Amino acid sequence: MTTAPTAVQAPLLSARGLHVTFPGRHGAAPARAVDGVELDIRAGEIVALVGESGCGKTTLARSLLGLVPPTAGHVSFGGKPLEYSSRALKAYRSHVQLVLQDPSGSLNPRHTVYDAVAEGLRIHGYAGDERAAVAGALSRAGLRPPERFFLSYPHELSGGQRQRVVIAGALVLEPELIVADEPVASLDASVRGEILALLLRLRAELGLSALVVTHDLGLAWNIADRVAVMYLGRIVETGDVEQVLSAPRHPYTQALLSVLPEAPGNPVVLTGEPPDPSRIPSGCRFHARCQVLASGEAERAGVVDACRGEDPGILTGGGEAQVACHWARVTRITT
Repeated sequence: MTTAPTAVQAPLLSARGLHVTFPGRHGAAPARAVDGVELDIRAGEIVALVGESGCGKTTLARSLLGLVPPTAGHVSFGGKPLEYSSRALKAYRSHVQLVLQDPSGSLNPRHTVYDAVAEGLRIHGYAGDERAAVAGALSRAGLRPPERFFLSYPHELSGGQRQRVVIAGALVLEPELIVADEPVASLDASVRGEILALLLRLRAELGLSALVVTHDLGLAWNIADRVAVMYLGRIVETGDVEQVLSAPRHPYTQALLSVLPEAPGNPVVLTGEPPDPSRIPSGCRFHARCQVLASGEAERAGVVDACRGEDPGILTGGGEAQVACHWARVTRITT
């Protein structure tokens, strides 16, 4: 667990009322992959975006990067709305960089490490000392001495080294924010900790902000300042990592935490698969799988009708602890 910045500051990156909808095929209803998201990331902050596969977190991340234009709402960086012209996006991506989960797939096997890291500099017309910039990025990513790796090819490196090359390729443009999509999912357990420690060191040394997309709440606990839990296109719980993971309020967050090896009690087995984003249910979108509803606790709290028929609403982008759950809100008031 890390320590969040204490000063109140304007967000570096923010999403307001963000929707991403994909057309349905063969007359099917449109798929609401991102369905009204508000999210802030402050300078020097690491935010973990957590959820099951298919919940919309990768689509949200790609929209924040400008790779997927929103259907509605907007993204702002440094207080200015993101524009989608080629020139504006190119300038934006010198400030915000993507780190993919599979370094083997994101590195061209025919390019040396030097060329892989230098690619961003060449795209952006870097006028400085390219060799020094590449060496600096590799060194910051933990590949030292950097010159040793210049002429290496991806197949000659370990998985951890390849991921460091991908990170170096993001760092070479000196961005203010990186978006890391499952950055350690393809790595051995022994290497995962090294990469997470690297991200924390980069935050400490460079003031780098990060959005880390993951299905692993244990990873979020170890690296994040804040966590946003996503389900079926919406953020359903958010707040400081200690608030959310020590005392989760949403039944979905509780279920995700219950399957961690160190979690007390029995794991919560969610019934069924997440609903189709083209057929999002009325009321709370989690109610058909909710263990609180199934156990009768929601009925005892008098919120069954609300769970099934009233949308709990969109959480704001602020950093305070918030939950989109009728039962959690009622039980917080009465306890």
